Amino acid sequence: MRSIPISALGRAALCDEPGQVPAQQHLPLTRRELLRGSGLLLGQLSAGSLLAALAPSTAWAVELKVLTSPQGRRLLALGRVLFPHKKLPDAVYALLVKDLDAKAAQDGATRDLLAQGLAALGQQGFDKAAAAQRLALVKALEGQPFFNLVRGQCVSSLYDNDMAFAVFGYPGSAWEKGGYITRGFQDLKWLPAPPPEASPPPFIG
Repeated sequence: MRSIPISALGRAALCDEPGQVPAQQHLPLTRRELLRGSGLLLGQLSAGSLLAALAPSTAWAVELKVLTSPQGRRLLALGRVLFPHKKLPDAVYALLVKDLDAKAAQDGATRDLLAQGLAALGQQGFDKAAAAQRLALVKALEGQPFFNLVRGQCVSSLYDNDMAFAVFGYPGSAWEKGGYITRGFQDLKWLPAPPPEASPPPFIG
């Protein structure tokens, strides 16, 4: 069985979905660091889920350098509105928060943009809003720099990681393994099998 590395979630990361009580874990945060304002996202992978079977643990944690915990949770929820996938656990959306937090730590303009955008959503009641109201609030942001920043980061953060690959059935890069001809080229499980005449044998050489 292939184990999915979740080190991309940060030094404190242990990946899993909601469902079980997480095992005791060491989080490299001191009380002084927490008081200084660094945030923390915690979660669990659902027991019995695909990722729970592949991940090394059922608990995950992400340490934030700039964003607070409420800001991190709001940003994670925003990612779910922009790119909704019921199959993806919060652990994947936490990668979006981690990546934007890292950018904010390196660039003051990005930090201010995130702080202002997240504050505005909070003032509009985004956190407790129903799904339809959240969607309306996010649609009102279309075209604004904050919206573009988060949406643009979603593309790479949510889809370029082993957890998303496992959920969506993407086997990963194949060129170094000889290509896809003998590694799942015909694995279209969500479509009916084509007739034999529509799929002649491949020329392997």
